[in-house]
Amino acid sequence: MGLLIGFLGGVFGGLVGLGGGTVMIPLMVGLLKLPQHRAHGTSLVAVFFTGLVGALTYGLQGSLDPKAALFLALTAILTARFGARFAHGLSEKNLKRSFGWFLIAVSFLLLLRPYLAPLGLVQGELLQDLALLLAGALTGFLSGMMGVGGGTIMVPAMVLLLGMPQHTAQGTSLLAMVPASLVGAHTHLRLGNVDRDLALGLVPGVLVGTFLGGELAHILPEGALRLVFAAVLVWTGWRYARPGSPGK
Repeated sequence: MGLLIGFLGGVFGGLVGLGGGTVMIPLMVGLLKLPQHRAHGTSLVAVFFTGLVGALTYGLQGSLDPKAALFLALTAILTARFGARFAHGLSEKNLKRSFGWFLIAVSFLLLLRPYLAPLGLVQGELLQDLALLLAGALTGFLSGMMGVGGGTIMVPAMVLLLGMPQHTAQGTSLLAMVPASLVGAHTHLRLGNVDRDLALGLVPGVLVGTFLGGELAHILPEGALRLVFAAVLVWTGWRYARPGSPGK
């Protein structure tokens, strides 16, 4: 079942440039009845491997900015641990509600993606480096807390603030999240929030699914897929976030 969940997470992620925890966590909680905290921690293990392979793929295409990835990772590493500990301190009810609103926010960012044109709102190397450090800090915390990668935060920040091309921003965010997701996963592991057997099944499924999803994205109409996926995220997020929802 872990292999199947990882595969589905990878396929959807590859299709629309998003996925990982946003798909795997609801499936682990809904199908396997995994506690919310363990689902977040287990998801981060898979996110680490996804980032590693994804960054390598983008790097081979020349769509990487190593310096930007370094600055993002510097602060993300620090805050990922705090995010994981913050999630561990939340009740099951509050963590589910937070994850629900997070999914809804991600769906809107996903719909806005085609309209994100490189603007370069922040000028000057020093200010750009500071912007990367701040974006990395926010991303690391959310990654550790929500059990997801960081593309939903980092990519718009790099495109809008630094004027970075979309593909380069995506590749750079994947590279930056490799160390951050490792730190978050390790913290969750120490807190007992990782299902090791399930994680072993997720990883190969995610890797294969991500590759297949990326290939399908070049065949199927991405606009329609993005709309459907955003609708699924809103529906799933609202089920988590609304007062009196099941399991709360």
